[in-house]
Amino acid sequence: MPELHELLVNLHMHTTHSDGTGSHQDIASAGLEAGLDAAIVTDHNVLVSGVEGYHNRGKKRFLLLVGEEIHDQARVPQKNHLLVFNANRELATFAPDPQNLIDNVNRAGGLSFIAHPYDPACTAIGETDISWEAWDVQGYTGLELWNSLSEIKVRGKSFLHILFYVYFPRFLTLQPPPVTLQKWDELLNDGKKVVAIGGSDAHALKVSAGPLRRVIFPYVFHFQTINTHLLTASPLTGDLAADKKMIYNAFASGHCFAACDLHHSTRGFRFAAQGRDKNVIMGDEIPAEGGVTLKIRLPQVADCRLLKDGKVIRTWKDTDIGTYITTEPGVYRVEVWRRALGRLRGWIFSNPIYIR
Repeated sequence: MPELHELLVNLHMHTTHSDGTGSHQDIASAGLEAGLDAAIVTDHNVLVSGVEGYHNRGKKRFLLLVGEEIHDQARVPQKNHLLVFNANRELATFAPDPQNLIDNVNRAGGLSFIAHPYDPACTAIGETDISWEAWDVQGYTGLELWNSLSEIKVRGKSFLHILFYVYFPRFLTLQPPPVTLQKWDELLNDGKKVVAIGGSDAHALKVSAGPLRRVIFPYVFHFQTINTHLLTASPLTGDLAADKKMIYNAFASGHCFAACDLHHSTRGFRFAAQGRDKNVIMGDEIPAEGGVTLKIRLPQVADCRLLKDGKVIRTWKDTDIGTYITTEPGVYRVEVWRRALGRLRGWIFSNPIYIR
């Protein structure tokens, strides 16, 4: 298998076209500062045109892409948010019926990801539950396993908790919600291919209380935290159409992993499988016949878990390499955990390798 290239991508963010405070140029500047390769802006129920393209700073190149976050604005509360990429047409009119919306995304050649599947109410700040409820839908690409902004609602049990995380955001990020991980495993065990991604949900919200003024989680902070790393055949080429196709093909194939880059960079993580007749990477299928060797490579020493069908079958402590040989069909994925700021925190969550 030829050496793959890794693209660092942040997705799910908002501008002044919906409920964010920055412009697309602000996002591009933050992306360059954070060292991203690309970002996908998804304003609520509006597909902004004319802003996609490359931004350069010295030797750095950053690609800004545009999708949409669609939900039924007439619904109270406004649950069932769907991230839509690469549809290249406005689809918000289909929001009242999630299945119809997904069907129209597919007809348009786009990708759809269930946004913040578990996004509970947070009474401390008056936020309602906007979790996904329409679990009978079919045909979507995947789900947002880890949503950076939603984590403050999951972990903010009081106003003092919220205030602490606003001023010390590096302590916030811990792991994807366990209920989301459990739901993902259930879907995978039902035979569905469901691609997991990580999103920032960045708004760069400006708040004030008397003399205090603060931007809650600036774009650049989000862009250094929860990202999706794509594995592609080449780096960005500078050809917009070709690069978009390469990026969205990687998303569709599940050739990616969700990770927290805040405390330690996750660049260099790999999860692959070698069989009798082929080699594959995360997102791919491989036959069990003849045995399969699963190979894990970590960018730094950490604690690693290999899961089969949602259950941990092997753990490695303080390692940067893991190998596991199996003849059993199943859905195999990897979780990596590392200690930071006094706690063991989720670091890397791979997409599965499907052994059939």
